[in-house]
Amino acid sequence: MTLRLAVRRAEWLAHVHATVAAYGPALVPVVKGNGYGFGRPVLHEVSGQLSTQICVGTIHEVHGVPPGLQPVVLTPGLQPPPRADAVVTVGHPAHVAALAGWKGPVLVKLASSMQRHGTAPAHLPGLLAALAAAGLPITGYSIHLPLAGTDHDRVAEVEAWLAHLPTDGLPLWVSHLSPSAFHSLQAAHPARPMRVRVGTALWHGTPRGPFLHLGADVLSTRTVRAGDLAGYRLTQIPGDGTLVMVGCGSAHGVTPLPHDDPSQRSPFHFARRRLPLLEPPHMHTSMCLVPHGQPAPGVGEIVDVQQPLINVHPDELEWLP
Repeated sequence: MTLRLAVRRAEWLAHVHATVAAYGPALVPVVKGNGYGFGRPVLHEVSGQLSTQICVGTIHEVHGVPPGLQPVVLTPGLQPPPRADAVVTVGHPAHVAALAGWKGPVLVKLASSMQRHGTAPAHLPGLLAALAAAGLPITGYSIHLPLAGTDHDRVAEVEAWLAHLPTDGLPLWVSHLSPSAFHSLQAAHPARPMRVRVGTALWHGTPRGPFLHLGADVLSTRTVRAGDLAGYRLTQIPGDGTLVMVGCGSAHGVTPLPHDDPSQRSPFHFARRRLPLLEPPHMHTSMCLVPHGQPAPGVGEIVDVQQPLINVHPDELEWLP
Protein backbone atom coordinates (compact mmCIF):
# COMPACT_ATOMS: atom_id res chain seq x y z
CA MET A 1 0.00 0.00 0.00
CA THR A 2 1.84 3.08 -1.20
CA LEU A 3 0.89 6.44 -2.61
CA ARG A 4 4.21 7.88 -3.70
CA LEU A 5 5.27 11.39 -4.70
CA ALA A 6 8.42 11.11 -6.80
CA VAL A 7 10.52 14.27 -7.06
CA ARG A 8 13.44 14.87 -9.39
CA ARG A 9 15.39 16.78 -6.77
CA ALA A 10 17.79 18.80 -8.92
CA GLU A 11 15.08 20.00 -11.32
CA TRP A 12 12.70 20.78 -8.47
CA LEU A 13 15.26 22.81 -6.55
CA ALA A 14 16.23 24.65 -9.73
CA HIS A 15 12.57 25.58 -10.20
CA VAL A 16 12.25 26.73 -6.57
CA HIS A 17 15.32 28.96 -6.77
CA ALA A 18 14.30 30.33 -10.18
CA THR A 19 10.91 31.30 -8.73
CA VAL A 20 12.56 33.04 -5.78
CA ALA A 21 14.86 34.91 -8.15
CA ALA A 22 11.92 35.96 -10.33
CA TYR A 23 10.06 37.56 -7.42
CA GLY A 24 13.09 38.83 -5.54
CA PRO A 25 13.56 39.37 -1.79
CA ALA A 26 9.89 40.30 -1.28
CA LEU A 27 8.86 36.64 -1.65
CA VAL A 28 7.65 34.81 1.46
CA PRO A 29 7.16 31.02 1.10
CA VAL A 30 3.76 29.54 1.97
CA VAL A 31 3.76 26.16 3.73
CA LYS A 32 0.31 25.11 4.92
CA GLY A 33 -2.15 22.25 4.99
CA ASN A 34 -0.58 19.01 3.78
CA GLY A 35 2.65 20.77 2.85
CA TYR A 36 1.70 20.76 -0.84
CA GLY A 37 2.09 16.98 -0.89
CA PHE A 38 5.67 17.06 0.43
CA GLY A 39 4.66 17.38 4.08
CA ARG A 40 5.25 20.60 5.98
CA PRO A 41 8.55 19.57 7.66
CA VAL A 42 10.26 19.07 4.28
CA LEU A 43 9.20 22.50 3.04
CA HIS A 44 10.03 24.15 6.39
CA GLU A 45 13.64 23.08 5.87
CA VAL A 46 13.78 24.46 2.34
CA SER A 47 11.98 27.67 3.35
CA GLY A 48 14.61 28.34 6.00
CA GLN A 49 17.12 28.69 3.17
CA LEU A 50 14.91 31.16 1.30
CA SER A 51 13.46 33.54 3.89
CA THR A 52 13.34 34.48 7.57
CA GLN A 53 9.52 34.33 7.49
CA ILE A 54 7.09 31.62 6.45
CA CYS A 55 3.33 31.81 5.86
CA VAL A 56 1.25 29.10 7.53
CA GLY A 57 -2.45 28.36 7.26
CA THR A 58 -3.68 28.55 10.85
CA ILE A 59 -2.40 28.96 14.40
CA HIS A 60 -2.41 25.16 14.67
CA GLU A 61 0.35 24.99 12.04
CA VAL A 62 2.63 27.29 14.04
CA HIS A 63 3.81 24.44 16.30
CA GLY A 64 5.94 22.75 13.67
CA VAL A 65 7.72 25.86 12.37
CA PRO A 66 11.39 25.61 13.41
CA PRO A 67 13.14 28.33 15.42
CA GLY A 68 14.62 31.02 13.21
CA LEU A 69 11.58 31.14 10.93
CA GLN A 70 8.88 33.63 11.92
CA PRO A 71 5.43 32.14 11.23
CA VAL A 72 2.88 34.44 9.58
CA VAL A 73 -0.62 33.03 10.12
CA LEU A 74 -2.82 33.63 7.09
CA THR A 75 -6.26 32.62 8.39
CA PRO A 76 -7.86 34.78 11.09
CA GLY A 77 -8.65 32.84 14.24
CA LEU A 78 -10.44 33.09 17.55
CA GLN A 79 -7.53 32.34 19.86
CA PRO A 80 -3.91 33.52 20.14
CA PRO A 81 -1.04 31.55 18.60
CA PRO A 82 1.31 29.35 20.62
CA ARG A 83 4.39 31.45 19.81
CA ALA A 84 5.01 35.04 20.84
CA ASP A 85 6.90 35.83 17.63
CA ALA A 86 4.07 34.68 15.34
CA VAL A 87 2.31 37.26 13.18
CA VAL A 88 -1.46 36.78 13.20
CA THR A 89 -4.04 38.08 10.75
CA VAL A 90 -7.16 39.96 11.87
CA GLY A 91 -10.06 41.08 9.70
CA HIS A 92 -12.84 41.77 12.20
CA PRO A 93 -13.18 43.27 15.71
CA ALA A 94 -14.02 39.78 17.00
CA HIS A 95 -10.56 38.63 15.90
CA VAL A 96 -9.05 41.46 17.95
CA ALA A 97 -11.10 40.56 21.03
CA ALA A 98 -9.95 36.94 20.74
CA LEU A 99 -6.34 38.09 21.19
CA ALA A 100 -6.95 39.60 24.65
CA GLY A 101 -3.81 39.28 26.73
CA TRP A 102 -1.55 38.66 23.72
CA LYS A 103 0.66 41.48 22.45
CA GLY A 104 2.26 40.06 19.33
CA PRO A 105 2.31 41.57 15.83
CA VAL A 106 -0.71 41.51 13.52
CA LEU A 107 -1.51 41.87 9.84
CA VAL A 108 -4.77 43.60 8.91
CA LYS A 109 -6.80 41.52 6.49
CA LEU A 110 -8.39 43.49 3.64
CA ALA A 111 -11.47 42.12 1.89
CA SER A 112 -11.07 41.13 -1.75
CA SER A 113 -13.54 40.09 -4.44
CA MET A 114 -13.31 36.57 -2.99
CA GLN A 115 -15.62 37.87 -0.23
CA ARG A 116 -13.98 35.64 2.32
CA HIS A 117 -12.08 37.08 5.31
CA GLY A 118 -11.21 40.75 5.67
CA THR A 119 -12.51 44.20 6.45
CA ALA A 120 -14.22 46.47 3.93
CA PRO A 121 -12.80 49.97 3.34
CA ALA A 122 -15.64 51.57 5.30
CA HIS A 123 -14.83 49.44 8.36
CA LEU A 124 -11.04 49.79 8.23
CA PRO A 125 -10.84 52.85 10.56
CA GLY A 126 -12.88 51.04 13.21
CA LEU A 127 -10.69 47.94 13.01
CA LEU A 128 -7.53 50.02 13.27
CA ALA A 129 -8.97 51.80 16.31
CA ALA A 130 -9.78 48.46 17.95
CA LEU A 131 -6.21 47.28 17.37
CA ALA A 132 -4.79 50.48 18.84
CA ALA A 133 -7.03 50.18 21.91
CA ALA A 134 -5.87 46.58 22.39
CA GLY A 135 -2.23 47.60 22.12
CA LEU A 136 -1.59 45.25 19.21
CA PRO A 137 1.21 46.40 16.88
CA ILE A 138 0.27 46.43 13.20
CA THR A 139 3.04 45.15 10.95
CA GLY A 140 1.23 45.45 7.63
CA TYR A 141 -1.85 44.80 5.54
CA SER A 142 -2.81 41.65 3.66
CA ILE A 143 -5.10 40.95 0.72
CA HIS A 144 -5.88 37.51 -0.70
CA LEU A 145 -6.60 37.83 -4.40
CA PRO A 146 -8.68 35.32 -6.41
CA LEU A 147 -7.25 32.90 -8.93
CA ALA A 148 -9.98 33.78 -11.42
CA GLY A 149 -9.41 36.70 -13.76
CA THR A 150 -6.15 38.20 -14.97
CA ASP A 151 -3.16 39.88 -13.40
CA HIS A 152 -4.67 43.16 -14.59
CA ASP A 153 -7.84 42.42 -12.62
CA ARG A 154 -5.92 41.51 -9.49
CA VAL A 155 -3.68 44.56 -9.69
CA ALA A 156 -6.78 46.73 -10.09
CA GLU A 157 -8.12 45.31 -6.80
CA VAL A 158 -4.89 46.20 -5.05
CA GLU A 159 -4.85 49.68 -6.56
CA ALA A 160 -8.39 50.29 -5.33
CA TRP A 161 -7.37 49.34 -1.79
CA LEU A 162 -4.20 51.42 -1.74
CA ALA A 163 -6.29 54.59 -1.87
CA HIS A 164 -7.88 53.61 1.47
CA LEU A 165 -4.74 52.69 3.41
CA PRO A 166 -3.05 55.08 5.84
CA THR A 167 0.22 56.59 4.59
CA ASP A 168 2.11 54.75 7.32
CA GLY A 169 4.72 53.00 5.19
CA LEU A 170 3.66 49.57 6.41
CA PRO A 171 4.00 46.74 3.89
CA LEU A 172 1.11 45.36 1.87
CA TRP A 173 1.11 41.59 1.44
CA VAL A 174 -0.39 40.26 -1.80
CA SER A 175 -0.86 36.90 -3.52
CA HIS A 176 -1.53 35.29 -6.90
CA LEU A 177 0.37 37.83 -8.98
CA SER A 178 2.94 36.89 -11.60
CA PRO A 179 6.47 38.20 -11.02
CA SER A 180 6.06 40.85 -13.74
CA ALA A 181 2.73 42.07 -12.34
CA PHE A 182 4.13 42.19 -8.83
CA HIS A 183 7.19 44.18 -9.90
CA SER A 184 5.02 46.62 -11.86
CA LEU A 185 2.85 47.14 -8.78
CA GLN A 186 5.94 47.73 -6.65
CA ALA A 187 7.33 50.25 -9.13
CA ALA A 188 4.04 52.17 -9.21
CA HIS A 189 4.03 52.57 -5.42
CA PRO A 190 7.60 53.05 -4.21
CA ALA A 191 6.46 54.49 -0.87
CA ARG A 192 4.53 51.32 0.00
CA PRO A 193 6.70 48.26 0.75
CA MET A 194 5.22 45.04 -0.59
CA ARG A 195 5.57 41.35 0.11
CA VAL A 196 4.25 38.51 -2.02
CA ARG A 197 3.13 35.15 -0.66
CA VAL A 198 3.93 32.25 -2.99
CA GLY A 199 2.91 28.64 -2.45
CA THR A 200 1.75 26.52 -5.38
CA ALA A 201 3.84 28.39 -7.95
CA LEU A 202 6.91 27.96 -5.74
CA TRP A 203 6.59 24.30 -4.80
CA HIS A 204 4.79 22.85 -7.85
CA GLY A 205 5.01 25.35 -10.68
CA THR A 206 1.94 26.55 -12.54
CA PRO A 207 1.18 24.38 -14.39
CA ARG A 208 2.72 21.60 -12.31
CA GLY A 209 6.27 20.88 -13.37
CA PRO A 210 7.39 17.58 -14.93
CA PHE A 211 9.74 17.06 -11.98
CA LEU A 212 6.81 15.83 -9.85
CA HIS A 213 4.97 12.52 -10.31
CA LEU A 214 2.24 11.00 -8.16
CA GLY A 215 1.80 7.25 -8.43
CA ALA A 216 0.46 4.27 -6.50
CA ASP A 217 1.20 0.55 -6.34
CA VAL A 218 -1.12 -2.14 -7.66
CA LEU A 219 -1.69 -4.53 -4.75
CA SER A 220 -3.72 -7.28 -6.43
CA THR A 221 -5.76 -8.11 -9.51
CA ARG A 222 -8.69 -10.40 -10.18
CA THR A 223 -10.37 -11.65 -13.37
CA VAL A 224 -14.13 -11.05 -13.33
CA ARG A 225 -17.09 -11.79 -15.58
CA ALA A 226 -20.09 -9.71 -16.54
CA GLY A 227 -22.71 -9.97 -13.82
CA ASP A 228 -20.26 -10.71 -10.99
CA LEU A 229 -20.56 -8.61 -7.85
CA ALA A 230 -17.65 -6.77 -6.20
CA GLY A 231 -16.80 -3.89 -3.91
CA TYR A 232 -18.24 -2.49 -0.70
CA ARG A 233 -21.65 -2.12 -2.31
CA LEU A 234 -21.43 -5.38 -4.29
CA THR A 235 -21.59 -3.45 -7.54
CA GLN A 236 -22.54 -5.53 -10.56
CA ILE A 237 -19.69 -5.92 -13.04
CA PRO A 238 -20.89 -4.53 -16.42
CA GLY A 239 -18.58 -6.64 -18.58
CA ASP A 240 -15.69 -9.10 -18.56
CA GLY A 241 -12.41 -7.65 -17.39
CA THR A 242 -9.83 -7.34 -14.65
CA LEU A 243 -10.33 -5.80 -11.24
CA VAL A 244 -7.27 -3.80 -10.26
CA MET A 245 -6.77 -2.93 -6.59
CA VAL A 246 -4.73 0.28 -6.27
CA GLY A 247 -3.00 0.93 -2.96
CA CYS A 248 -4.44 4.31 -2.09
CA GLY A 249 -7.80 5.81 -1.34
CA SER A 250 -9.77 8.28 0.69
CA ALA A 251 -7.34 8.03 3.63
CA HIS A 252 -4.74 9.55 1.32
CA GLY A 253 -7.10 12.26 0.09
CA VAL A 254 -7.61 10.51 -3.25
CA THR A 255 -11.12 11.13 -4.58
CA PRO A 256 -12.96 10.90 -7.91
CA LEU A 257 -12.37 13.77 -10.28
CA PRO A 258 -15.14 16.40 -10.57
CA HIS A 259 -16.34 15.55 -14.06
CA ASP A 260 -19.86 15.47 -15.50
CA ASP A 261 -19.08 12.26 -17.38
CA PRO A 262 -18.81 9.36 -14.88
CA SER A 263 -16.38 7.56 -17.19
CA GLN A 264 -13.92 10.45 -16.75
CA ARG A 265 -13.95 10.59 -12.94
CA SER A 266 -11.24 8.03 -12.24
CA PRO A 267 -7.93 9.60 -11.16
CA PHE A 268 -5.96 6.49 -12.15
CA HIS A 269 -4.11 5.95 -15.43
CA PHE A 270 -2.02 3.14 -16.88
CA ALA A 271 -0.43 2.89 -20.34
CA ARG A 272 -1.94 6.29 -21.16
CA ARG A 273 -5.47 5.01 -20.51
CA ARG A 274 -7.81 5.98 -17.71
CA LEU A 275 -8.66 3.03 -15.45
CA PRO A 276 -12.44 3.15 -14.80
CA LEU A 277 -13.46 3.10 -11.15
CA LEU A 278 -15.73 0.29 -10.02
CA GLU A 279 -16.75 2.44 -7.05
CA PRO A 280 -15.39 5.55 -5.31
CA PRO A 281 -12.04 5.06 -3.53
CA HIS A 282 -12.26 3.71 0.02
CA MET A 283 -9.77 4.21 2.83
CA HIS A 284 -6.63 2.47 1.54
CA THR A 285 -7.75 0.71 -1.64
CA SER A 286 -9.35 1.86 -4.85
CA MET A 287 -10.99 -0.72 -7.14
CA CYS A 288 -10.71 -0.18 -10.89
CA LEU A 289 -12.22 -2.30 -13.64
CA VAL A 290 -10.18 -2.71 -16.81
CA PRO A 291 -12.35 -4.02 -19.69
CA HIS A 292 -11.27 -7.27 -21.34
CA GLY A 293 -8.74 -6.67 -24.10
CA GLN A 294 -7.28 -3.48 -22.64
CA PRO A 295 -3.86 -3.41 -20.93
CA ALA A 296 -4.16 -4.03 -17.20
CA PRO A 297 -1.34 -3.36 -14.73
CA GLY A 298 0.02 -6.28 -12.75
CA VAL A 299 0.76 -6.59 -9.06
CA GLY A 300 3.67 -4.34 -8.14
CA GLU A 301 3.30 -2.04 -11.12
CA ILE A 302 2.69 1.67 -10.59
CA VAL A 303 -0.31 3.56 -11.90
CA ASP A 304 -0.39 7.31 -12.37
CA VAL A 305 -2.62 9.22 -9.95
CA GLN A 306 -4.27 12.42 -11.15
CA GLN A 307 -4.97 14.52 -8.05
CA PRO A 308 -4.17 18.05 -6.87
CA LEU A 309 -1.09 17.75 -4.67
CA ILE A 310 -2.63 20.15 -2.16
CA ASN A 311 -5.19 17.42 -1.37
CA VAL A 312 -3.17 14.25 -0.95
CA HIS A 313 -1.10 12.64 1.80
CA PRO A 314 1.49 10.40 0.17
CA ASP A 315 2.93 7.48 2.11
CA GLU A 316 6.36 8.05 0.63
CA LEU A 317 8.38 10.91 -0.79
CA GLU A 318 10.86 9.50 -3.29
CA TRP A 319 13.81 11.74 -4.17
CA LEU A 320 15.25 11.07 -7.61
CA PRO A 321 18.47 12.51 -9.07
